[in-house]
Amino acid sequence: MIFSAILFFSVKLNSSSFHPALGALFLVFQLLVLLAAVLSGSKAAIAAAAGAAVLAETARWYSGKIILSSGARLKEKEMEVRQLNDTYLAVRKQRHDFLKHVSAVQYMLDKGQFSEAKAYFGGLLSGYEEVNLAIKGENGPVAGVLHHMQKKASAEGISIHYDLELPLSSLPMKDEDIAALAGNILSNSIEAAADYKASGFDDAYARLQFYKRSGLMILTCSNSTLPVPQSIIDSLFERFGMSTKEGDHEGLGTKIIKDIVLSYNGFLDYTHKGQSFEVKIKIPHIS
Repeated sequence: MIFSAILFFSVKLNSSSFHPALGALFLVFQLLVLLAAVLSGSKAAIAAAAGAAVLAETARWYSGKIILSSGARLKEKEMEVRQLNDTYLAVRKQRHDFLKHVSAVQYMLDKGQFSEAKAYFGGLLSGYEEVNLAIKGENGPVAGVLHHMQKKASAEGISIHYDLELPLSSLPMKDEDIAALAGNILSNSIEAAADYKASGFDDAYARLQFYKRSGLMILTCSNSTLPVPQSIIDSLFERFGMSTKEGDHEGLGTKIIKDIVLSYNGFLDYTHKGQSFEVKIKIPHIS
């Protein structure tokens, strides 16, 4: 009875697996249970203790996987919140400064400085269009991703263009899946283009297109890229660890992209020709 209680307690402790130090403590506890069973001389107690140890480790392994998965999802949500907040602040800043800009343009017009006013207005319009193209008609998480990736590309000196005939948020998916899909596609695209630019090329670009044709919603993303070995191209979207980018990239994004597409009965294709790489995704439109 005492052994049963100890073994049960051991399993319960191990199943928590919240902290590495706590895990080490649980391991010591298991060894003590086994030692006590051996000292008792009871074969049944020894067998029960060994079985409980195996069960405890299995429980800890599964709980550890759940915790890691939950931690990854939490990080994704935190990133979404940061991106959304960044987008909100960008819009708020533009609205806050709007009247000041109007006053500045009015002053230049009153002074007859028409060319200066035109140039000033052109710069303002470019800034407003940049933010508007990323968030127009989009739900919060998707707008945050598009705006964040737009800023990332600009910071890298990469020409990025969104050609969206309809909001990306209109994809028949959960918002978090759209955000993850667009985020991984654009992140891979921008990083590949950045490597291309770092190699001395000035025409680095990334282009995202979205349109609807014949009952299919089609998302394509093209970018400039350095040559990619055929062995990588052949299995790029098949498993983790594959990436078109050089260095120590994890290559997780490509597998995540494919998993999301397949979960919505979609189709994924990609082409690599010369210094260009394109991903094309087709998702059935559900009316």
